[in-house]
Amino acid sequence: MLNRRYFLRGLGVSIALPTFSSFAPAIAAGKDVGSGIGLATTPTGAPLRTGFLYFPNGTVPSAWWPTGGEKNFTFGRSLQPLDAMRSHVQILQGLDNKPAEANGDGGGDHARGGGTFLTGVRLNKSATNVKNGVSIDQELARRVGQLTRFPSLELSCEANRSTGGCDSGYSCAYQFNMSWRNETTPMAPEANPRLVFERLFGSGSQGERVKNLERRRQEQRSILDFVQDDARSMQRRLARQDAGKLDQYLTGVREIEAQIQRAESFGKTADPNVATPEGVPQSYEDHVKLMFDMLLLAFQTDSTRVATLLLAHDGSNRSFDHIGIAEGHHDLSHHQEKEDRVEKVIQIDTWYIQQFANFLARMEGTEDVDGKSLLHNSMIVLGSGNADGNRHSHTDVPVILAGQGGGRLSTGRFTQHNSVPLTNLYLSLAEQMGMSDLTRFGDSTERLVNI
Repeated sequence: MLNRRYFLRGLGVSIALPTFSSFAPAIAAGKDVGSGIGLATTPTGAPLRTGFLYFPNGTVPSAWWPTGGEKNFTFGRSLQPLDAMRSHVQILQGLDNKPAEANGDGGGDHARGGGTFLTGVRLNKSATNVKNGVSIDQELARRVGQLTRFPSLELSCEANRSTGGCDSGYSCAYQFNMSWRNETTPMAPEANPRLVFERLFGSGSQGERVKNLERRRQEQRSILDFVQDDARSMQRRLARQDAGKLDQYLTGVREIEAQIQRAESFGKTADPNVATPEGVPQSYEDHVKLMFDMLLLAFQTDSTRVATLLLAHDGSNRSFDHIGIAEGHHDLSHHQEKEDRVEKVIQIDTWYIQQFANFLARMEGTEDVDGKSLLHNSMIVLGSGNADGNRHSHTDVPVILAGQGGGRLSTGRFTQHNSVPLTNLYLSLAEQMGMSDLTRFGDSTERLVNI
């Protein structure tokens, strides 16, 4: 007998929507080409994308921060790979992630740093009683998610852990999940690039993908009908205490059904001239590149306008043998100012920035539907919830904002923000996405000005 829950867990599949070039004349003229103009759109009407990327363990601040003025600045050593992209980025100094501070809770700065980065909400210190807050990407997805097949996309470069304890009594869920649907439910990210690709475009080779998706969607509908009928019969036999579990189960079924209906409303999927990834590469460098590739494809095909990518969880002790560093990143981050260890952390930070710079260059080299670049029509945040990895500080956290937001953001700058909540930035990004009525988020105090 087939396990119905096994099938249901595998049903969250949709298809991707390309940005149709036939819309370009209307978009270039600033005309309304459908629902959502003004919501997650640029002034030309092209899609406006927002991405949140995370790297672990803070930085060596002396090598991170630029020197000089707002426009006449010199990148710190760790940021040197961004020099070719300097006209497309803002380096934001003076943003604080204070919900990650101990405040009597003792150790656990990696859990707090990662867990609060997109929520701005203080965590409950427990391995089992998880309590966080809604993350900004999900706040955006609730409002703009209906414009695309996927309200949001959650990606990672390592296997997810959402149970058990990981850091000084905090649940693993805090470190391995950037995105939170509500205060108790993280949005589990996908680390397998093949599964991401097949979710976006279908399985099989080019030319087969659309047919495979259509067939799978029909199979999903048959299973959903079966489950709904079976659940009605089951409801009459359940004890009272199980009624809530069944209701929660059926809510998930209805959400899957809504996803299928939304996919059908967008018509046929794109079938990009890209080979399907084979799976999770053995090389971390290859894995990171592939996940950036998936993110670019998702934005390029307008499959989603909101995405997160966890490059590695905070506290990660991954070694970087591919750049000649055998020691673990976390161990090295507690360098105690020893010169050789500081040097290795700087090299690791520089490597992460190089991967980011490569991604931005590809975004800039990809033409969007309005003739601008994909990067021009995006807002991409890269940061860490810890500031100085050696001291586990959470004030003045490293944050880069890339992309012009469709022309609304002023790039090519190094800006000072005088110790304000990181979440103030998120309020400003939400406003750019058409959510001007969102006036508070997490520990925010006001919208961040001068971006």
